[in-house]
Amino acid sequence: MVALRGKEIDAFLARPDAGRPIILLYGPDAGLVRERADALIASGVDDPNDPFSLVKLDGDELSAEPSRLVDEAMTVPLFGGRRAIRVRAGSRSFASGIETLAEMNVKDCRIVIEAGELRPESPLRKTCEKAKTAVAIGCYPDTERDLARLMDDELRIANLRIAPDARAALMSFLGGDRQASRNELRKLTLYAHGKGEVTLDDVMAVVADASELKLDPIVDGAFAGRPDIVETEFAKAMIAGTYPGVIISAAQRQAAWLHKSALAIADGTPASAVLDGGFPRLHFSRKPAVETALRNFSPARLAAVIEQLATAALDTRKQSTLAAAIAQRALMAIAANAKRRG
Repeated sequence: MVALRGKEIDAFLARPDAGRPIILLYGPDAGLVRERADALIASGVDDPNDPFSLVKLDGDELSAEPSRLVDEAMTVPLFGGRRAIRVRAGSRSFASGIETLAEMNVKDCRIVIEAGELRPESPLRKTCEKAKTAVAIGCYPDTERDLARLMDDELRIANLRIAPDARAALMSFLGGDRQASRNELRKLTLYAHGKGEVTLDDVMAVVADASELKLDPIVDGAFAGRPDIVETEFAKAMIAGTYPGVIISAAQRQAAWLHKSALAIADGTPASAVLDGGFPRLHFSRKPAVETALRNFSPARLAAVIEQLATAALDTRKQSTLAAAIAQRALMAIAANAKRRG
């Protein structure tokens, strides 16, 4: 089984193994999936902008003709050089194409597959983990240590320091999506360019304001029993081009955190300790809504919500044209459920 974890992932991404040209990137952090795919493509071809060097395929279309993947991978470029194939997996399986390709001698071609959350029994994940010429890499939300390293890297590139209070506040705004976190850090370093040190005022002026356009108001509104907020903020997110599946993923993370917190409170941990501890650190502006959510839901009801969101996440992938309606319906159902309490 070739499923990389921890430091193995960093080592592979720094120096990809030519003997394992098939690379599956999957997981709930869509930004991290994209970032790693971009890096693998950039190092796998001489010119990513050359259409003869990089072929992009849609997984759902590929499912109708999995052999096309083999044909593309075995094509010898007219003018030589390295090639890459980038596949965006959807709801339909093309694992048979991977199985066939894994048994062949692929030369000078890297196959990068991007997918969302995949269960261990998923045909695509099972095939890539089993094949000797493939590797599967899970892409999960950054831990506190990951975010600290990301922050330090971006600050070092910009030749900036950061004040301790600014660092603590910044950490509370990051996480969930690697690409979004990196974009926020780059906006901040551009804003603070030439100052030498990033201050709390800088963070609040740039990152905090931007966070209002993100997903917390939608998710907090749902669990606090505020369908009016869900409806308004969801509409804003759709106008901004946010993919509905990302909102459902945020709701899943929040449901899991609330469930864990509700269990801790039931075991005697003070609610204040739960709200002030843990990671990611809860921003002070969200505490009233989260406190309301913990009063609204018991651990058992939160477990049921987690199941409902898992179904919604699967449905958004299976029925992409209805993803917005599916996501909004799931969130509105949570908001209605919250009003019943207990």
